[in-house]
Amino acid sequence: MGPPKSKKRKPTFRRLLKTSSVKIENKTKNRRFKAENADKKHRKEQRKLRNALKDSASRAPRPLEVYKKRPEEELEDEDEEFLESLPTDMMEDEDLEQIKAMARKASFVTRDLSSSEPIHSKKRKGEQSAESYEKHPRKMRKEEQKEVIHLLPIKDKSRIIPQSMEKPVEQKVEDDEEDYEDEELEEALPLTAEERETLRAKKLTEKKLCIAMLGSAIISDPNNNIKKLKELRGMLMETDSLVAVTVRKLVMVSLMEIFKDIVPAFRIRPLTEEEKNAKVKRDTQQLREFEEGLVSQYKFYLENLEQTIKDWKQKKLKRSQAVALQAYRGLAEVAIRCVCELLVALPHFNFHNNIIVMLVPLMNDSSRKVSDMCCEAMKTLFREDRLGYASLGAVKVLSGMIKGRHFNVRPELLKTLMWLRIREVDLKRDTDETAPKKRFMNNKERRKSLSRMQRKWKKAEEKLEKELLEAEASDNKDKKIKLHTETLDIVFLIYFRILKKAQKSVLLPAVLEGLAKFAHLINLEFFDDLLNVLQNLIRSGDLTNRESLHCIQTAFNILSGQGDVLNIDPLKFYTHLYKTLLCLHAGAPNDDIIIVLQCLDVMLTKRRKQVTLQRAMAFVKRLCTLSMHVLPNASIGIMAASRAVFHVSTRTSRGTSPSFDLSDVFWNVWGLARHYQPIVRKFAAHLSHGAPSDGSGALGVNLSRRSPGQLFADYSFRDMTFNPPVGFLINLKDTRMSLTSCCLFLSLKTNIGLVFSRL
Repeated sequence: MGPPKSKKRKPTFRRLLKTSSVKIENKTKNRRFKAENADKKHRKEQRKLRNALKDSASRAPRPLEVYKKRPEEELEDEDEEFLESLPTDMMEDEDLEQIKAMARKASFVTRDLSSSEPIHSKKRKGEQSAESYEKHPRKMRKEEQKEVIHLLPIKDKSRIIPQSMEKPVEQKVEDDEEDYEDEELEEALPLTAEERETLRAKKLTEKKLCIAMLGSAIISDPNNNIKKLKELRGMLMETDSLVAVTVRKLVMVSLMEIFKDIVPAFRIRPLTEEEKNAKVKRDTQQLREFEEGLVSQYKFYLENLEQTIKDWKQKKLKRSQAVALQAYRGLAEVAIRCVCELLVALPHFNFHNNIIVMLVPLMNDSSRKVSDMCCEAMKTLFREDRLGYASLGAVKVLSGMIKGRHFNVRPELLKTLMWLRIREVDLKRDTDETAPKKRFMNNKERRKSLSRMQRKWKKAEEKLEKELLEAEASDNKDKKIKLHTETLDIVFLIYFRILKKAQKSVLLPAVLEGLAKFAHLINLEFFDDLLNVLQNLIRSGDLTNRESLHCIQTAFNILSGQGDVLNIDPLKFYTHLYKTLLCLHAGAPNDDIIIVLQCLDVMLTKRRKQVTLQRAMAFVKRLCTLSMHVLPNASIGIMAASRAVFHVSTRTSRGTSPSFDLSDVFWNVWGLARHYQPIVRKFAAHLSHGAPSDGSGALGVNLSRRSPGQLFADYSFRDMTFNPPVGFLINLKDTRMSLTSCCLFLSLKTNIGLVFSRL
């Protein structure tokens, strides 16, 4: 049997990260406390020294000991005074020199004068010596306890000699203290602006090299260097105030690019208890460790980004004070950009729903830059999502946020729904759910009804059908249609809530635009109610031209799809569009013309069998009038739509309608025959000749085969340039002024002068 399995739990990445941060914090606190204690001690000693100097200068010198004399000592003092009162000339020279020599010795001054014992008397063992010994302070020598490593003993003939050696002391702490002292000295010394910038550039270069080395090591061999992700992520907590902001931004972007490169193309699921306890191969175990480390580091990275955004929103300062409050905005914008990139690049990987929950509230942020960034990321997600899982999750979160904020959101948030890739839905889902399900035979019934050979053939047919379904990927198609149907239901729920509860909000144009796009996918049950709501909105008169055009477009999209079976007369919508056309001009937004062209295509071209010739010609005449009051590209699109309506109507009503005069329809375009734009001149000449399909007045192939919307976009004036370039041709015959006109001009000028002179 092998050695017993260790019961010590393997620390997780989160625990390792927590322990390292605690160690760093304790180390910093200890250094700070040591420095504070040293400063306090120094200040205390200086204070004592100043007080001692002050007292010594102000006070008179006092004896070290004040004692009360005994009677015997008083008698001795009297004898000494008596001796001192004697004249010195009575003493011999040898005695005077001996007294002076005794005075020069230190023992003569420092000895205890209160005792009458001689100076060099020997100490006797007894109570007096014990008392004098107790007066001296005791100083015990402290020896540091050194760690000892026990070695193998040596066996002698008579005994066993133990062996040991001192454990070598690591100098790491001392080196750290020296580095810390050097940093303190650098911070204490005032730096000029040039020196500060030089120091910052030096430190930033070192950090960049470190980030580059770690990133290249991880990308080159992710399986073996996955632990370096933790080291790189630790640089997100950079505390050096000179380079903290720049380093954190660089680490955020670097980690985002690394995850985009090393993340697999599938979702990593957590292991079950059985799988963890089962014995696997070494390669499989390494792969599991890599996947577990990758998921955990990705999770911690997202948490760091989220915390950075929260700190900016809450205007919160960190304890380290390494990053100023003004710099948190730049850090948060970089973090939001990283989250947006991960939302688009990794829609299949873990924690994607958490990213959606993080970004959707930021789409309604007060900062225009942040809001536009998040809305563009959501548009890209909707446009590139082919299966529909990510789109469904995002739409659910959007619906909950709009409802929770009582429709107080920005219109750009709703406009992102226009980018959903929903083309096929299950319109018969409700009927299929209510219909009785087909009952299949069980095994016993098959045995009773089928013979052995028939059962064998039946089994082979089922296997073949299953293989064909897998080859055609019809299963994925069904899942895709199911996801799209569920997504569209939530979208319509958002639109119908706003139409019911917030018709006067700023979200109404976006709702009408969305309904106009997805109206052909609405269930038949909602047609009557929706058409009544649209008619009431138009009658209210509170809508702008663009909003009313969206209402008309939505109504006819409904009627052109499944609404063909409904017996509804849309006369009110035709009448409203006919009136609205005169409200458009060159001063109005030019984008409204593209909605007009789409409405004309649905109302007159696709429903040509339901439109009479008189109604079609009335619209053609109104469009020719409108073409004279709009910009050149809009005029080209409107004349192309008039030409298409004219051709479709005359073909469908040939031989069944009375004749009409073309001069009554196309007389307005004569004014455009001399337009500065060459394409406008071509269309005006073409319509003035009756819009022929061939002959001298026919259009070229390049213009006749393009749709009105395509012509409107191709000849746009967004770049503020003539498209195509305009060449000015001067006709001398037209510039000649006759004598009669000159006379009329002079007479008119004379009459105007007379009128003003009388005033």
